[in-house]
Amino acid sequence: MNITGMSEQWITAQTKQKGDCRCIHWRNLRDLILVHPNMKKRADVFALSI
Repeated sequence: MNITGMSEQWITAQTKQKGDCRCIHWRNLRDLILVHPNMKKRADVFALSI
């Protein structure tokens, strides 16, 4: 939540169970990278996705 700068509700809605792990799908992170207004947060989300 701190890295993306998004609300807890957004994080909860985007988090999915994949095997034993909970994750946010790449397509959701990609969409956030493309539209986030804060350039530092864009870079942070990109780093998170890697």
